[in-house]
Amino acid sequence: MTTTTPRRPGRFSRWLQHTANSRTAAKVRTKGGTQMGMELLVLHTVGRRSGHPRQNPLAFVDDGADGWVVVASGGGQRHPDWYDNLLARPDDATVEVHGSTPVPITPQVLAGAPREAAWHRLTQVVRSLTKYQARSARTYPVVRLARR
Repeated sequence: MTTTTPRRPGRFSRWLQHTANSRTAAKVRTKGGTQMGMELLVLHTVGRRSGHPRQNPLAFVDDGADGWVVVASGGGQRHPDWYDNLLARPDDATVEVHGSTPVPITPQVLAGAPREAAWHRLTQVVRSLTKYQARSARTYPVVRLARR
């Protein structure tokens, strides 16, 4: 039996994603951070291999302290690039919400009871997460982005 490693997206797919991210991030900045009923933030990371700045609009819930909780969904059978970039270069990460300048954050991948509580809150906001998670062979990481 042969196993296959999940492939990286092609050049066009990556260009399309970067373009869509830039447009959505601009909309979050100018018109507000809501899309399809979900609050969005813009996560700024630095590419782990390229060293280029990246921006990813992500649905979030407040963590109840002074940060945000996001989920690394999408990406097929691989974690999304923003997640790998965030873990590879956490000191370079910032978060921007509508009407604010980017603030430095410290990411924390949640596990156990904190993850389950955050997952429950996320699925109340992003109802499609449960369906997508059921179709995926990987468990979606839940990440707390705490202000530094």
